[in-house]
Amino acid sequence: MSDRPLLLLDSASMYFRAYFGVPESITAPDGTPVNAVRGFTDMIARVVTDHRPSRLVACLDLDWRPAFRVAALPSYKAHRVVEGQQADTVPAGVPEEVPDTLAPQVPIIMELLAAAGICTGGAEGHEADDVIGTLAHRERTDPVLAVSGDRDLMQIVRDTPSPAVRLLYIGRGLNKAENLGPDEVAAKYGLPRGRAGAAYAEMAMLRGDPSDGLPGVPGVGAKTAATLVGRFGSWAELLDAVGTAGDTRLAAGVRAKLAAARAYLDVVEPVVRVVPDAPVELSHPEATLPVAPADPQRLDELATRWGLESSVERLRKALASAAG
Repeated sequence: MSDRPLLLLDSASMYFRAYFGVPESITAPDGTPVNAVRGFTDMIARVVTDHRPSRLVACLDLDWRPAFRVAALPSYKAHRVVEGQQADTVPAGVPEEVPDTLAPQVPIIMELLAAAGICTGGAEGHEADDVIGTLAHRERTDPVLAVSGDRDLMQIVRDTPSPAVRLLYIGRGLNKAENLGPDEVAAKYGLPRGRAGAAYAEMAMLRGDPSDGLPGVPGVGAKTAATLVGRFGSWAELLDAVGTAGDTRLAAGVRAKLAAARAYLDVVEPVVRVVPDAPVELSHPEATLPVAPADPQRLDELATRWGLESSVERLRKALASAAG
């Protein structure tokens, strides 16, 4: 068992945060904005330096609104569909609305990752969360550290079975990142420590999440949701209690709210749960942290073309230092 983690990057989460966190005045020599590229590259260099991973995968959203989630809950991310589409009839796989000056930067990021030799991973019909969840579930050798600003990934944290899985939560930026395991997630939300990850997902189902189009149960907020899931050993057990009038773990008023939302509760689980067995494909099967760039000449060309010399140099140094 190694003490160096498998580092799983939620790439879209990171480059969105880079885009909004780095001034758009950061441009290439031709004036093209490259703030997201620079910020994302610097973030990778920082987390590699800080955590010295054994392996690294930049996880991709090959489908940000998967068909199986939309089929279960049509409102899932419907508000993010590009303008002009009919939100309640848009099929899965249509483009997510992305700022005009961010969209052209994503291919540059992918070229930089390829030239640097950093492994990328994706799964057809699935989101990056599912890629991360699957790789974490599969891992048998190294501790896992996922990096994301998506709270949904709090559900993957675990201490057992070994190896441990933690989340570096960057919702407030990398400088205020929180390194979260079961203890921290349980303390943060008032959840049972023994199943903090699963309980977080169940709390999210009850509470809802407007950013993902999850309505939740009307009248049930985060604190009530946390209290409820703490009284049950599983989601199935909680649902069974909704239809059992004699179950004293549910007060009459709460039972009535849950019963009124039963149609939602019956379909929401596969929408919120991260998939542990997605068909993940990796660009480099071993996902080993590169000691040197896979294509140093191309990396230099990209650095010069986009005015990213300092960021690329930081990335080179970080990779060489961590891999050495």
